[in-house]
Amino acid sequence: MKRSILYIFTIAAVCFSSMNQKLSPENTFEMNIEKLADSIRVNDIVVKNLFKYQILAHQNNIFDPDLITEKVYQPHKKLWDSCYGSIFGDENAAKFNNAAGMIEWNKTLYPKHKILFNERAQSLLNINLNKVLKTNLKKFGQLVPYQPKATISILYSPLTGIGFGGCNANQFALELNYENADPEYMIEKGLPHELNHLVYEKFRSRDAHKNAALSQTIDEGFACYFTWIFFEGKIQKYEAVENMSKKDWEWFLKNEKKIFVNTKKFFDDESGNNPLLRNDKLKLFPDAPKTLNYWLGFRIVQKYVDKHGADSWKNIYQLHPKEVLEKSGYEEFINSL
Repeated sequence: MKRSILYIFTIAAVCFSSMNQKLSPENTFEMNIEKLADSIRVNDIVVKNLFKYQILAHQNNIFDPDLITEKVYQPHKKLWDSCYGSIFGDENAAKFNNAAGMIEWNKTLYPKHKILFNERAQSLLNINLNKVLKTNLKKFGQLVPYQPKATISILYSPLTGIGFGGCNANQFALELNYENADPEYMIEKGLPHELNHLVYEKFRSRDAHKNAALSQTIDEGFACYFTWIFFEGKIQKYEAVENMSKKDWEWFLKNEKKIFVNTKKFFDDESGNNPLLRNDKLKLFPDAPKTLNYWLGFRIVQKYVDKHGADSWKNIYQLHPKEVLEKSGYEEFINSL
């Protein structure tokens, strides 16, 4: 009897030890990654978790090139071929526009940056990515007057530069390894922002001056304001504008009149190379802590809503940017300061 008990205890101990090996922190992480949906679709918006297989292609330290081809390259081929294949120049096109090129850099990119990539992925697991995407996409569809068709991939790239954006609505990327990226912020607050661009773009595209600096300023500011609306005022206004701090916001308020007076002359500029849009390079306001046009656009939209009522932000989809400025009373407000 004692032998039997000892034998059973030994077997149990071996099983327990084996289970501990299988559920090591690394294996647990990979198991949680496996539970992520390959994609989430709500209406005509699809979000693809390509990063999932960029990680799982390296399970047990064995690289599986077929996973890269079948689960990373093929599901969003147009993004890789047409967008990444062009924006980084002809010399880099071969990295993206064919399966062999994709396999080559994926073979080494994840192992080389494993700690960072896992941290970024874990942050998405922590917020329950599947649930957040479904919830936010459903809510977005209920708020806007037009449901855009869009395909967005969450991924790692050997060359970053998109951050969160793309070449068109069906070639959107969220680069988890973008410098200083905050994946949680990008998914929870960046997603409504970017999707609002797609909705407003449908209406703004009819404007003959859609490429003017004012148009881009209202577009960005409206996307920030929509994000604040999306969260029903539960986040601070400054958080909705590039996740700036209260101190950043106060700097802008302190310099508000100076900003408007000195950037107004660039409103009609369509070159894209002006201090309103490129203050980071042209340094009209060298101490500005964040992007000028995002904040200024937000303030114009905010004044429009203050003047026309809480739900009047919905009217902006139908207005040209110059109309938004004129009807906001913002310039009159500035002149009163």
